[in-house]
Amino acid sequence: MAHDTAPDDPLRKLDELNQRAMEAGGEARIKKQHAAGKLTARERVELLLDGDSFVELDRLVTHRCTDFGMEDQKIPGDGVVTGYGTVNGRQTFVFAQDFTVFGGSLSSAYASKICKVMDLAMKVGAPVVGLNDSGGARIQEGVASLGGYADIFLRNTLASGVVPQISAIMGPCAGGAVYSPSITDFILMVEGSSHMFITGPDVIKTVTHQDVGKEELGGAATHNSRSGVAHFACPDDQAAIETTKALLSFMPNNNQEDPPLVETADPLNREAPELDNLVPPNPNKPYDIREIITKSVDDGYFLEVHQSYAQNICVGFARYAGRSVGIIANQPLHLAGCLDIKASIKAARFVRFCDAFNIPLVTFVDVPGFLPGTDQEFGGIITHGAKLLYAYAEATVPKITIITRKAYGGAYDVMSSKHIRGDINYAYPTAEIAVMGPDGAVNIVYRKEIEAASDKDAARSAFVDEYRAKFANPFKAAELGFVDAVIYPRLTRQRVVTALEMLKNKRDQNPPKKHGNIPL
Repeated sequence: MAHDTAPDDPLRKLDELNQRAMEAGGEARIKKQHAAGKLTARERVELLLDGDSFVELDRLVTHRCTDFGMEDQKIPGDGVVTGYGTVNGRQTFVFAQDFTVFGGSLSSAYASKICKVMDLAMKVGAPVVGLNDSGGARIQEGVASLGGYADIFLRNTLASGVVPQISAIMGPCAGGAVYSPSITDFILMVEGSSHMFITGPDVIKTVTHQDVGKEELGGAATHNSRSGVAHFACPDDQAAIETTKALLSFMPNNNQEDPPLVETADPLNREAPELDNLVPPNPNKPYDIREIITKSVDDGYFLEVHQSYAQNICVGFARYAGRSVGIIANQPLHLAGCLDIKASIKAARFVRFCDAFNIPLVTFVDVPGFLPGTDQEFGGIITHGAKLLYAYAEATVPKITIITRKAYGGAYDVMSSKHIRGDINYAYPTAEIAVMGPDGAVNIVYRKEIEAASDKDAARSAFVDEYRAKFANPFKAAELGFVDAVIYPRLTRQRVVTALEMLKNKRDQNPPKKHGNIPL
């Protein structure tokens, strides 16, 4: 809004500064941003927050560098838009890096702006969303820029488990800049336009002589499927922001609150008869665990996290009777649902997030054990598998477990069993709960008898049938109280809904300590 005033009038001065801030790096750079299929920082903020709710902070901040001619290159805002507003009516803090201003590079002043909104978010207990699009540290500022990064890292760490933190990577993110997103709870990347790496392709080629492109090294596909650094791959900026909003809808504002309750028209006592026949009679035949999830949750909506990584386990958010839950489920379609290094790490981090933010855990179990092999053993499956065990044992939120088929060996214990404080543990009639599968067990228990038999194959088959009848069912576990009930699969939704209602006022706590020593 321009003012008709004298040239030296302070209102005119404010108009000019505001206009310069809104122009950011100038029309040419904004056009270049759009040509690359990217929104500007302000457009992203506008898309994320509810209409007219954004309150900008530090719009007039500029850098303080006087070297390399930088004193003559000052733009109000200095390359990052910061402030707060609402997302679906709930307060949220945001910073959006502006690639049109100095390539989005971070200065000391720029870092201070980000730290200010993070400090405010901690004071009032609200989530922080970072929209990352930066060329990294501002070289002209040297160590001052590096110090700025460390100031942000510290706040990321102190805020962890206190307020939700989400990072959307919407452009380059390299060097030290990658550590702030990696400390946050969830990372979203945009396909084709976002990249994350510690050292870029040129440095790698110089040092190791490996020839690799930006996309292969640190693109959305790489970090969603191979490294597991990112949790979502989105086709464009708009999709990344919509996914961010969907994520926030499942979370409380902070660790002192419960997630929001959402109205649903999905009947709480709805049955799903098709689930009675979903698990195949043949224990070696796979099926899609997602069918059980989507047929039991509110409106069939399951926001899967890390969908392309460690696909032998599924994790994500859904609702039962309007209540947010975190779902963890072994996936028989991949590696028969075995737990391996990647699956253990993926699930453990998700369990710990949910526990930090009062989100109940619903676990669907079909796990034949830990994946065997030298690669797993040499890679530290013992330590990594213990992470998932530790996460479940430590969690004090409501924990509901449903064994759909196999629950063998140590993997049975790990997957939120009654023995590590599972609150309600159900089993389908198709459940098989034992130290190991029938084939492996009879080779140990009946080894001498099989060797002595004239028809070894027939003897082995008979012993397998006997073992399966005794142990490959849920009834022995039910006799011992290790499962609370054997349920009809069609009643899965009803049983979870009533358990969550019963557990809504659950109180549990861990022994007083500074913090545990999770097996990292």
